[in-house]
Amino acid sequence: MAALSVAKFGGTSVATAAQLLKVKAIIDADPARRLIVPSAPGKADPKDTKVTDLLYLAQQLASQGQALGQVWEAIERRFLTIIADLKLSLDLKPVLAEARQRIEGGADADYAASRGEAIHGHIVAALLGAEYVDAAEVIFFGKAGRLDTVRTNAALKKRCSGKGRFVVPGFYGTGANGQLKTFSRGGSDVTGSVVAAALGARIYENWTDVSGVLMTDPRIVSEAKAIAEITYRELRELSYMGASVLHEEAVFPVRAQRIPINIKNTNRPDDVGTMIVSERDAGQQVVVGIAGTKGFTVFNVEKALMNGEVGFGRRLLDIFERHGISIEHVPTGIDTISVIVADKQLKSSDGNDRLDTLVDEINATLKPDRVQVQPGLALIATVGQGMAQAIGTSARLFTALAKSRVNVRMIDQGSSEQNIIVGVDEADLAAAITAIYREFA
Repeated sequence: MAALSVAKFGGTSVATAAQLLKVKAIIDADPARRLIVPSAPGKADPKDTKVTDLLYLAQQLASQGQALGQVWEAIERRFLTIIADLKLSLDLKPVLAEARQRIEGGADADYAASRGEAIHGHIVAALLGAEYVDAAEVIFFGKAGRLDTVRTNAALKKRCSGKGRFVVPGFYGTGANGQLKTFSRGGSDVTGSVVAAALGARIYENWTDVSGVLMTDPRIVSEAKAIAEITYRELRELSYMGASVLHEEAVFPVRAQRIPINIKNTNRPDDVGTMIVSERDAGQQVVVGIAGTKGFTVFNVEKALMNGEVGFGRRLLDIFERHGISIEHVPTGIDTISVIVADKQLKSSDGNDRLDTLVDEINATLKPDRVQVQPGLALIATVGQGMAQAIGTSARLFTALAKSRVNVRMIDQGSSEQNIIVGVDEADLAAAITAIYREFA
């Protein structure tokens, strides 16, 4: 197969006819861009509503026996306006009518949400003169809800290996029960990655409304620079702490085949963007990014001679496991162990606070000398594979925080030495991120 590129376009890139003409120009500029993965239309303007959100609302109304009325009219208007503005001879009314009929007939939320990409894919295919490939016919999930890679790869190779262009709508596929199933929100990124891996693409281009991944949140540091090159592992570390340009699961399909991902800007196609790769020269940039988020609570457990009590840590973590609570970090000392948990994990399914229950169980099970609960923690990840070889990186980081008068409440570093995580008071999050960025940018 000739070298090809997979180009996925996000919701803002395909929100209007004007944006779609930019998409067409981008695709026409490179004959290798033959596999196109579109999202559903995003917001046409700040006051607008995303089509996917309208579809979720339509399904909720239908499930409650209410008329779809103005909601469905808004959905149809978005698609039909785009077709009219592009002057396409495409009749989508039968497709829209079928979708409405099935939603009114009791189709689930996955079916409803998938229609944004599925319907928009017809428009994109007509604009590009491409073959439309229904994702339900080439993307398959197994019984556990995970992607069935073998079946999916075989189907994609069979349907999309010919000449010409192919449009595969993002976000959905077929579940083990034969019903439509979606990836988690933003899953069109994953579809693009799956297609790229199945067809052995030379590159997976992810087109959005920013010129790459920034070193940190521009809402905190307005002058934040774009990252030229970052590894899959480094991006995962940043995504874990809240940096969100690419769906976190989109890395895995292409990572195994070392296919690079290029984050590009549809509105500024000549910008280089960010290249996500398997390996990079760590010496060029020690720290690639800083990401942080609020909303964590620390359980500090103290007990004399804890280090000699076999199974103490396991029994402590077992308490959280029994309540279905995942753990973020577990810093330890000789006679102390701390468990850091996201605040949202401390609420039960019925909305009740489980904090007091956890403390009572810790006291009853482990008989510690003291259990102290400290809410209001923010976690900040400073990421870069070059940190492992760069002498003095930690000193620079903590000196920068000290100069900004930020008190560090917790320190953790993974065995990969690609990530230093510090915990600070939530009120200090912005100051801490700014200080670290200005030290390493």
